[in-house]
Amino acid sequence: MLKHLRPTLVLTVALLAITGIAYPLAMTGIAGAIFPAKAAGSLVERDGVVIGSALIGQNFTADGYFHGRLSATVAPDPADASKTVAAPYNAANSGGSNLGPTSQALLDRVKDDVAKLKSENPSAPVPLDLVTTSGSGLDPDISPEAALFQAPRIAKARGVAEDRIKELVAAQTEGRLLGVLGEPRVSVLALNLALDAQTGKVQTGKSQSGK
Repeated sequence: MLKHLRPTLVLTVALLAITGIAYPLAMTGIAGAIFPAKAAGSLVERDGVVIGSALIGQNFTADGYFHGRLSATVAPDPADASKTVAAPYNAANSGGSNLGPTSQALLDRVKDDVAKLKSENPSAPVPLDLVTTSGSGLDPDISPEAALFQAPRIAKARGVAEDRIKELVAAQTEGRLLGVLGEPRVSVLALNLALDAQTGKVQTGKSQSGK
């Protein structure tokens, strides 16, 4: 019996060592050597301090900053572990909302958000990505249209010309990969960092991230 079990056990241990230990360590080492920034999480720094990741959005809410897509991620309620509370861009609990197109709660929320956004910029249609959540809840990018829609609010809050904000959006816009894959997009964190660098001041007062 042992004669038949030994090859099986040896093969199992060998495969475990190769696929469970050696291969992951080798891939981690190679990735760290070739793509150190990406392997470390695509971290973003300002003044030597890590303020976020290029892969994960942040919950900017101050009037003087660009806002990202809505996030439906949640976290355990500190007061009651059996419940959850809203925690936008919670990377430990990535996911979207389970509300569907027939949900009245969803329809009411979108209607209210559209009305609020229209009050900020009545002359432009509200971009879809400003009133819908992404599937992951962590999307760091918005469409150029969503960024430009926010230009009047940001220009007013920062006391700068609206054209200056639009020029910044154009400069930060990334095109389709290889000219055909994906859609044009703008990183909200990168855009807000460039905004601070250009205007020379950081907005305070309301909740914000990336600082």
